[in-house]
Amino acid sequence: MNTQAAATSRRDLRKRCLELRLKEFPWTSNTIYFNNAGIGPLPERSRVVVDELVAEKMAPHTIDVPGLFDRLAETRRTVGRLINAEADEIGLTTSTSLGLNIAAHALPLQASDIVLVPQREFPANVYPWLQLESRGVKVELTQPTSDGWPDEKYLCDRVSDPKVKALAISLVQFSNGYKANIARLGEACRLNDCYLVVDGIQGIGQTPFDVKSTAVDIMACGGQKWLLSPFGSGFVYVRKGLLEQLEPTFVGWLAFEGTDDYSRLTEYEYKLHTDARRFEVNTLPFQDLLGMDESVKLLLDFRVANIEKWLREVCRPVTDAAQSDKLRVTSSLDREHSSGIVCVAPKRLTECFRRLEEEGVRASVREGAVRLSPHCYNTPEEMEKAVAVLTEYA
Repeated sequence: MNTQAAATSRRDLRKRCLELRLKEFPWTSNTIYFNNAGIGPLPERSRVVVDELVAEKMAPHTIDVPGLFDRLAETRRTVGRLINAEADEIGLTTSTSLGLNIAAHALPLQASDIVLVPQREFPANVYPWLQLESRGVKVELTQPTSDGWPDEKYLCDRVSDPKVKALAISLVQFSNGYKANIARLGEACRLNDCYLVVDGIQGIGQTPFDVKSTAVDIMACGGQKWLLSPFGSGFVYVRKGLLEQLEPTFVGWLAFEGTDDYSRLTEYEYKLHTDARRFEVNTLPFQDLLGMDESVKLLLDFRVANIEKWLREVCRPVTDAAQSDKLRVTSSLDREHSSGIVCVAPKRLTECFRRLEEEGVRASVREGAVRLSPHCYNTPEEMEKAVAVLTEYA
């Protein structure tokens, strides 16, 4: 892309960002919010959907129950578009943890099998695997690189051990924003008959991801962060071809074929759906999942590739300061492994964080650094204000 085209693109993205701020996130006029890796805000359009469903619940005779299930089917299609999956590969869940537990307990792991998990993963991607140790499964917490990032070379080599049956890793690390090369890891796993499970919550919504071009077997993702969705929303992706090989540990009654026909519910035909609905434990939180549907459509309208590009612009004041040695950044700055999460380690962390809050900048502290996680509604000018404070405490 030439310089003029790039400038035009930046102008277009800036215009769309400002439009979003006014229409969907009006509270941004007096708050600088850089904590999307903690809790993402709900857009106005999604709030309307949630409120409408809550109002219907107050008068349940007005609820179109078959229509609700049709809308859940639409939500699976919408989420599928986000990661280029088929709707029948998407199960609706209430959290990342639930999706990771589905993976840990549904995969055919046996005593003496090894699961690789990089050290410093978020606990949601550690404890479900550690629970398997009571069955004799061994969990190996692999050491990070000197920078504190997952050692991808080691992981690619380690999966060649026939005892290693699964690798569980985050698309983006919660504490430093490192974006894993899932394509590289997936290729190594596929060559060695090793399952690849991905925790997508810190990446999906801020960086493009295509399950058809990677060897991901299962991905779990909550909606409350980068998907700008309600609490209690999320999804699990299970690769087609693997779906029918896995049985859920817990089953909901709607996971079985024929249960959509209320006239024969007591026939009890034990035949699980052939799609990812077999992993859905009902009753699903309709208002949260349909709110997620609306939020994901907003992201699809903006285009996740554009969000990634815009976040580079928003984070540029931090990366420029880091490259001129004005800030110590603990995140990767190269394009392959950088993300919308940028972490800065000032010398006086507590004082710096307090000062940011006094200046109206909302961020978070993780693993000894200030974690800045802007989204599509943030601007470079907001980041410049944060950088001005951070450099005082560098």
